[in-house]
Amino acid sequence: MNYISFTKVDLPYGWLGNMSPYPVEYGGKTWRTTEALFQALRFNDESIKEAIRNEKSPMGAKLKAKSLIKSDPSKVCVTPLSEKDLDNMKMCLLLKLDQHPQLVNELIKTGDLKIYEDVTSRGKRGSNLFWGSLMENGVWIGDNHLGKMWEEIRESYK
Repeated sequence: MNYISFTKVDLPYGWLGNMSPYPVEYGGKTWRTTEALFQALRFNDESIKEAIRNEKSPMGAKLKAKSLIKSDPSKVCVTPLSEKDLDNMKMCLLLKLDQHPQLVNELIKTGDLKIYEDVTSRGKRGSNLFWGSLMENGVWIGDNHLGKMWEEIRESYK
């Protein structure tokens, strides 16, 4: 196998996912996960950011952001799946590594293997194939931006 993939946080390489329980400090506040921070960065309104930050779970933070985007798109300052969204994701990943240095070693241990966020079980809906990839007939399909970011960051640490 010339790749690694990650799905759930309690499975091997689950720490690569934004739902993994690695809090990050940003803007003088603690965010339970990079998912919460990433979702909040799509908004300018501090009360919205706080509502997302205060969600108890990373999925709660994601669902809160999605509902806010849907109910009032004018509140969004970063368009999902845009270049700025990609920049924000990379910043979140770098914060995670900077604040949890043991993960740098884990990332380096992945060598030169391709990294995929495996969204096979979630299917082709929404942003799944933007951030991740799914396995279809033995072939990875999707943009896999999250996996590619991890590979790029890994190269910078070598």
